Amino acid sequence: MNTIAVIDYGMGNLHSVAKALEHVAVRSGNEVRVQVSGEAATILAADRIIFPGVGAIRDCMAEIRRLGVDEIVREAIRSKPMLAICVGMQALMQSSEENGHVDCLGLFEGRVRRFGGGGSLVDAEGNRLKVPHMGWNCVQQKTAHPLWQGIADNSRFYFVHSYYVESADAGEVAGVAEYGIEFTAALQRENIFAVQFHPEKSQHVGLQLLENFLEWDGSIA
Repeated sequence: MNTIAVIDYGMGNLHSVAKALEHVAVRSGNEVRVQVSGEAATILAADRIIFPGVGAIRDCMAEIRRLGVDEIVREAIRSKPMLAICVGMQALMQSSEENGHVDCLGLFEGRVRRFGGGGSLVDAEGNRLKVPHMGWNCVQQKTAHPLWQGIADNSRFYFVHSYYVESADAGEVAGVAEYGIEFTAALQRENIFAVQFHPEKSQHVGLQLLENFLEWDGSIA
């Protein structure tokens, strides 16, 4: 049986993600057990890992470190496919501008920045854009990846965020979107895939991405 661990550190949209995974498992005929857990033994015994997150990065990182989730994640990604979602993606970076400055896990090179941090955020016509960025936006795929299978380039996904990832390695950027500026919407490296958008809220394209994750062995060849 395919087991999926959704990491619980008290700061994620855990049950909506779990329900979406269970839904796509049924429709694809995969036999899957989804476990929402903060226990190291349960997470490390799973076949695949979901690393979610919502809220302020300072609070997220404080709980991640207090509960030892940082070490669990470092151990899990040595051998297991992992999908990070929203603040879970941001937590993988070196640091975030949110809350003044917060050190993150440093698993990817780059930082997290605030939309409009250098001044007004405007669209191509000069109209001011609201922060947070909330709603549907097209994602341009920058590299082929198994998790993009069956998803057309420039498909629309659902975002809710005030901060965005600025990757230091263009080769790790799997997808970009635009909101006043171009920003990283997805990252990839080996057995890790991370997205700023919420696949569980992105209707059929989001469910397709989750279904792809259920079948992904962690390779990108």
